[in-house]
Amino acid sequence: MDDNGADKGVEGVILLIGCGMRKYREYLLAGAAATHPVWLFTGEEPDWQTPYLTGHTVVDVTDRDAVLAAARELAGRIPVRGVLSWDETLIVTTARVADELGLPGAGVDGVEGCRDKYRSRRLLTAAGLDQPGYAWVDTAEEALAAAERIGYPVVVKPRGMGASIGVVLAADAGEVVEAFRTADEASRIGAVSYRGGALVEEYLEGPEISIDAAVVDGAYHPMFVARKQVGLFPYFEEIGHHVAADDPLRTDPALLAMLRAAHRAIGYGFGVTHTEVKLTARGPVIVEINGRLGGDLIPRLGQLATGIDPARAAVRAALGQRPDFTDTEHRTVGIRFGYPPEDCVVRSVTLPAAAEGLLAAEAMADPGTELRLPPNGYIARHSYVIVTGADPALTTARLDTAAALVTLDHEPLHVPVPA
Repeated sequence: MDDNGADKGVEGVILLIGCGMRKYREYLLAGAAATHPVWLFTGEEPDWQTPYLTGHTVVDVTDRDAVLAAARELAGRIPVRGVLSWDETLIVTTARVADELGLPGAGVDGVEGCRDKYRSRRLLTAAGLDQPGYAWVDTAEEALAAAERIGYPVVVKPRGMGASIGVVLAADAGEVVEAFRTADEASRIGAVSYRGGALVEEYLEGPEISIDAAVVDGAYHPMFVARKQVGLFPYFEEIGHHVAADDPLRTDPALLAMLRAAHRAIGYGFGVTHTEVKLTARGPVIVEINGRLGGDLIPRLGQLATGIDPARAAVRAALGQRPDFTDTEHRTVGIRFGYPPEDCVVRSVTLPAAAEGLLAAEAMADPGTELRLPPNGYIARHSYVIVTGADPALTTARLDTAAALVTLDHEPLHVPVPA
């Protein structure tokens, strides 16, 4: 374990466990550092993160005992005022550190109610919240029996993965067997606690949204709503989102009542969550609750659309304080991710220099990068564009135009996927 940083005074530090890729998470680290001094636990020496840090500790963040020991050591010499993470794989460890140091946190039970999708389904069902039909299965034969009982089509997914990895729509028995294999295998690259087996769930018809919120002492405070675009059927890759400051769902009584009840049901204390919801004919139904800020730059879209700083909200929640939810911007902002037409090796990505409403365009794959589409790989993105428009329809049209201006030069990849 390596340690670097000057001792802090009574102001203390926020402990951030893990950071993530620069393209996805730098804006959050910048916002957190502008709110409170940040101490980073990281698996390797920081690079681009350094200007935002008060100090850092190099520790294997995947080793829970090592992280707990490092946190105790840090707290023994520097006031640690809060702890947070926006990495899906580290939120349980983060909750344990908060408990260990007596700091505000989601609570281990609360965060397990997010991380463990089977546990979440059971808790929400017990609370009387409308849920899709579901079953936990350990074999393809059990998956077939569950699908017959629930009714086709069904969604088959791992218990503890994120980013729609291993999530497959199955329309008949043959597809269920293959979907179970995909979900089961995907689970085995994740946390040991959630490896093997799959959830089989009723497919919910309707558009999907996500809500990023802060939770302070169990009280749920929504920040912004994102409308999701899903592609690469029968998989559930998230290829785009848009956030509108004036989205009526931000204040919809039925939706907010359900979200508050759901967070009470899982026992979530302090922190931020990203909840995915299907808008069905029978009303809003939760797909899953994630104990972190959203990925895919959704919090950045929310910040650009509303002016609410998601990193500041996350820090204040970790400190046990209610964030400020006052809008200072009022617009619609959207993102579109570029996917290759086939498994490939990237030669180059050319981005548009200008387009109507263009706020940002970024290459996400360097030359030589292998991109594999589901089920051989996931999140195979070569670029993104972010635009703004007066309303969702205009924003979508501008996204179409800007995305069409991105050029991918690639070489088809026919090498089998490594075992």
